[in-house]
Amino acid sequence: MPAMPPTPQVNLYDNAYGHFADSAIAEVRRDTYGDDIGQSSWTTADEYRSFIAALNLSPDSTVLDLGCGSGGPALFLAAEANCSVVGCDINAEGIANATTLARSRNLDQRARFQQIQPGKPLPFPDQSFDAIICIDAIIHIPDRPALLADCRRILKPAGRLLYTNPTVVTGLVSKDEIAIRASIGHFDFAGPDADKAIIAAAGLTLLETRDATDQAARISGRWHDARAKRAEALTKIEGPETFEGLQRFLATVHKLTQERRLTRLVFVAQRDR
Repeated sequence: MPAMPPTPQVNLYDNAYGHFADSAIAEVRRDTYGDDIGQSSWTTADEYRSFIAALNLSPDSTVLDLGCGSGGPALFLAAEANCSVVGCDINAEGIANATTLARSRNLDQRARFQQIQPGKPLPFPDQSFDAIICIDAIIHIPDRPALLADCRRILKPAGRLLYTNPTVVTGLVSKDEIAIRASIGHFDFAGPDADKAIIAAAGLTLLETRDATDQAARISGRWHDARAKRAEALTKIEGPETFEGLQRFLATVHKLTQERRLTRLVFVAQRDR
């Protein structure tokens, strides 16, 4: 049997961030999430509010949004919790868009954004943050044990870390499905207990684990269908190969999460001292 051609890589984030204000992209976000806070993940505003509550913030808190993307959720956090936020991401388009959004919303005094390099130590002093949040992005960052140890370093005592892992392997997943699910960039897939072990090894105390798989199934399905309705406009922006690649990606996410072969988990951990 001849070998299957490799699954092509698909550029999700440059398109989402570089064309953030385009009407078709904005309409897709509204159809997908209902309440558009500028996200490009599997979270909704209501779920994000529950994450903010779990971080135990006050107006004096400073929060690191790790993998902040185009900045919308970080600015939502700053406004909801009335706190200070530092957003960081590897994507230059995302950081540029986030900085522009902060200025336009008069939040640039409480929210700032900077580009970071993947796999490098976080460029912040020890005990800089009261909380760290990382939504559906930790899977893209190499060397999770080193990353979580570095998160502990920059957290203040009693500071909290909340992150979501949407690629926990909980069933049979084929090679081709893995390739499509990983077609938008670097991915680390984990078994059901891997994150708990990594959190403990980093010197953090696990406070809570939540199953948010149904959320990923709903959002991926809505995202796919919202894009399908605007296929012509999106194809002009993205090109036909990227449009079809992203549709294939979203359909695969929906199938794997709906069948619970990939699970999305939420972890809340704390630095005790």
